[in-house]
Amino acid sequence: MKTLVLCLALSLSAAEKKVSDDAIYDQVRRVLANDSEVRGGAFDVEVKDGVVTVKGKVDRENVRKKVDKLVKKVKGVSEVNNQVRVSP
Repeated sequence: MKTLVLCLALSLSAAEKKVSDDAIYDQVRRVLANDSEVRGGAFDVEVKDGVVTVKGKVDRENVRKKVDKLVKKVKGVSEVNNQVRVSP
C-alpha cells in the first residue's frame, strides 16, 4: 500500500511540474512569429509566474484577438494580459 501511495505522489508531482517563464517566453515568441496573420508585429512580451503580458500595435482587431488566442494555448500560461492596441 505504501508503494502505491508513493508512486501516486511521485506521478502527481511530475504532472504538476511548472513550465519556466523563460520557456513560456520562448514559446510565445515562436507562436506569434510563426502565425501568418500575426507575424511581423513588433510585440513586447513579458512573463512573470506564468502570466504573459503582450504589448504592441496591430492594424486590425481580429489580429489583436488572435494574439490573445495564440498565447493562451501555450503550455504553462496561466493568464494573458493582452495590451496590444489597434492602430489605424
